[in-house]
Amino acid sequence: MSRLRIFDEEQPGAPRLSTADRDEIARELGKIGVGFEQWQASRAVAPGDAPEAIMDAYRADIDRIVSERGFKTVDVVSIAPDNPQRETMRHKFLDEHYHKEDEVRFFVAGSGLFTLHVDHGVYEIKCEQGDLISVPDSTLHWFDMGPEPSFVAIRFFTEPDGWVGHFTGTDIAQRFPRYEKGQAG
Repeated sequence: MSRLRIFDEEQPGAPRLSTADRDEIARELGKIGVGFEQWQASRAVAPGDAPEAIMDAYRADIDRIVSERGFKTVDVVSIAPDNPQRETMRHKFLDEHYHKEDEVRFFVAGSGLFTLHVDHGVYEIKCEQGDLISVPDSTLHWFDMGPEPSFVAIRFFTEPDGWVGHFTGTDIAQRFPRYEKGQAG
């Protein structure tokens, strides 16, 4: 189940809001300029399907976003729990960073945890199958795919180097909960 928890940056153990209502998630994230919507596949897809088949199942939404936002590249990334590089991949974006273009991800399958640091608030969004999140460029954030990552995502890019993380060097990400699948709440 998708979820949003909002914390004060100095109180990582006490969310001031916790909701699984997708409309409320979209409203709250919209207040900070973050897009959140749900897509439905035009036909069944599953992890392991060819990237072209996955993108074809979401073609109408992909074309809409590309047209609206001017993305030049769209791809599919798939991470499985048995990936030998899973620890390295997980740790790559666990520290606070930003990108020089919007980070737009659609979860075809599985889940991941985006955590955004905006002003003095921390917005923790658990994205799951059917969720699209659009994080504006220069928004401080971190991403956790969990210790046994399992997701398929469609990614959108404007420039080839736009997804490079620019790290802040702060320790804020270490003060907030990590993503452990199966956790309650």
